[in-house]
Amino acid sequence: MVAMGVFPAIYSTLSPQALIDGVLSRYELGAIDRCLFWNRGLSDIYLIETSEKSYILKVSHHHWRSKSDIQFELEFLDFLYQQDIPVANPLKTTAGELFVTVGAVEGDRYAALFPYAPGEVPQGDLSIDQSTIMGQTLGRIHASSLKFQNTTPRQALNLEYLLDDSWEVINPYLSHNSEDLIFLEKAICNIKHQLTCLEQRSPLWSVCWGDPHSGNVHFTKDNQITLFDFDQCGYGWRVFDIAKFLQVSLSAGIKCKVRDSFLIGYQKVQKLTDLELSSLQPLTQMAHIWAWAIGINATAIHNWSRLDDFYIKRHLHQLKRLSTQEWQLF
Repeated sequence: MVAMGVFPAIYSTLSPQALIDGVLSRYELGAIDRCLFWNRGLSDIYLIETSEKSYILKVSHHHWRSKSDIQFELEFLDFLYQQDIPVANPLKTTAGELFVTVGAVEGDRYAALFPYAPGEVPQGDLSIDQSTIMGQTLGRIHASSLKFQNTTPRQALNLEYLLDDSWEVINPYLSHNSEDLIFLEKAICNIKHQLTCLEQRSPLWSVCWGDPHSGNVHFTKDNQITLFDFDQCGYGWRVFDIAKFLQVSLSAGIKCKVRDSFLIGYQKVQKLTDLELSSLQPLTQMAHIWAWAIGINATAIHNWSRLDDFYIKRHLHQLKRLSTQEWQLF
């Protein structure tokens, strides 16, 4: 029996006014005109407006990110900003902290403040020029990350995390269909086999963005780029970031020429090995499986009704297409 005081919660929506009083007051922002709950995703996003500037307040979900995870992400973004990489950098409180701990009813959550990235998300497809610029910027991130010295640990983007942990999440939703379950199990085994030769060594192994796609960048009218949302970053194979871009782009129907331009732009900065290039298909499949598991975990908390047969079949069908010889044609 739950003691009737403050009722337990798995997720709460934080009051904008309370954030102004308890979080934003710790920054040198001046008078705040508005704090709006802007978007609910894997984190909660608030738009902050003052008379002079706009900001984004990103608040982690208790079930999703630990204090160490947040510290790593923000330290990495701060490092990239110091390296002149065009990222939305975390602002520090008056006490010099990169985030503020919020004691929500479900447990601690972490709030970080960023300047609003100039420009906007590209509408429709990225242009070829924008895709090239984005690829070049990712190459610069990987090159710079080799000098990054983290002070806190973060889960590496390795096979155990991306495949084995994802299998544990997806498995119960396929248990009623042995054929689909066997397909996924074999697909994971094949991916592991195809990636056995990829070494975890510099420069192949670096800090990855984890979620490079057109929804996580702003472009100005003259194509100045700003990257944001490094929520899924961590040490991993640099080519995995290319695969993650392909996975999202293929799902969104972005044109082949645009996808190719991203890789061309990247290789102007970082030349991939033949082994890395030949690993793109299994890595793209792995990116899909990981994204599928992340989606299930989030949906199970916020919108269980979406976890129907159509949801599961759609992701399974996409994985089957990514497993064919014509995977890049879709």
